[in-house]
Amino acid sequence: MAPSVSLAGQKKVINCFHANIGVCNGCDLEVLNLFTSFLLNKQHLDIQLVRSAKNADILLATGSLSRTVVKKVRELKESIPANKTIVAIGTCAIDGGPWRKSFNIVGGIDKVLNVNCFVPGCPPTPNAILQGLELAFDTKKKQFVSHLYKEK
Repeated sequence: MAPSVSLAGQKKVINCFHANIGVCNGCDLEVLNLFTSFLLNKQHLDIQLVRSAKNADILLATGSLSRTVVKKVRELKESIPANKTIVAIGTCAIDGGPWRKSFNIVGGIDKVLNVNCFVPGCPPTPNAILQGLELAFDTKKKQFVSHLYKEK
């Protein structure tokens, strides 16, 4: 169940826990770029990072799921309540990314966690992450629109 966000001119503070499962840190930089940019000020969202997954309203997961971290991700799953919103950010979190055919990669984070929203990209832009958060919060009823690059 997604947390309710009131957009009637007031901000609601949303506590977010960012879990880096094992990745090249490209997605992590874009997540931090979103938190430190002006995009959240334009929207009526106030998202802050918290230290514990127990205190979070939403879990942002980046990285591919390797065999060595499956146990830790299961422990993370047990520490969060069942109704928390989980957003998988980046190609690695969705299906394993460029390492998906490696012997050590199990796949995307959805193999262990029940993901509510997938944000594609390698790495996704802060706008795409914000769009994914809006979809997760049900404040925007749109699907992702793919933009194809056309050479002029």
